Amino acid sequence: MMKAMPRPSKKKVVRVLSKLSDHQGKTMLARLGRGRPFRSLVATILSARVRDQVTETVVPEVMRRWPDVKSLARARPKDVEKVIKKIGLYRVKSRRLVEVARALEKDHGGKVPNDIDELVKLPGVGRKTAGCVVVYAFGGTALPVDTHVHRISNRLGWVETNAPAATEQALLRVVPREWWSRVNDLLVHHGKTICRPVKPLCNECPVHPDCPWPKRKAR
Repeated sequence: MMKAMPRPSKKKVVRVLSKLSDHQGKTMLARLGRGRPFRSLVATILSARVRDQVTETVVPEVMRRWPDVKSLARARPKDVEKVIKKIGLYRVKSRRLVEVARALEKDHGGKVPNDIDELVKLPGVGRKTAGCVVVYAFGGTALPVDTHVHRISNRLGWVETNAPAATEQALLRVVPREWWSRVNDLLVHHGKTICRPVKPLCNECPVHPDCPWPKRKAR
């Protein structure tokens, strides 16, 4: 049985994040959502289990057809389906977008709240989506965890968790607060380019010296 990894020092965590920040650009949500809360929320909902290239082509068309909460709240899910058909789970997501818009109009005066606790009250919005909106749209402080962040933080030995929800809480304890809002951007980009789920490019990894995963995997 593999021994539990000791909790890493915050100094080591910052060293890794600093190295990644020197090598990587912005993720899709960072490019699409900055300063545009409604667009950011729509993009995050649509992006689940979808390649960035597809999301980036669909979001502008959704915004062209329904540029604000009010117009989307009055849309028919069937009409939204036609626009987002290239998106995975497009039927579910078309209903979700309309439901979210209606909830925003009813409970928030048509504005996207800058608060995770309020965002997760919206239909189908979880902590990851809420955190992404807070970070990418509002420039706020949150630590959203998707599958890339979950996988890589476990590989790095920062956490030992089985699900993203547990990973978020564990990371909040080991990542300095001033880095919380950058973790998703850095690890998602790293996970899509270098630290891939299958056949990660360890020989090309800028943080390979600080990563115990290849050695643990070999045991």
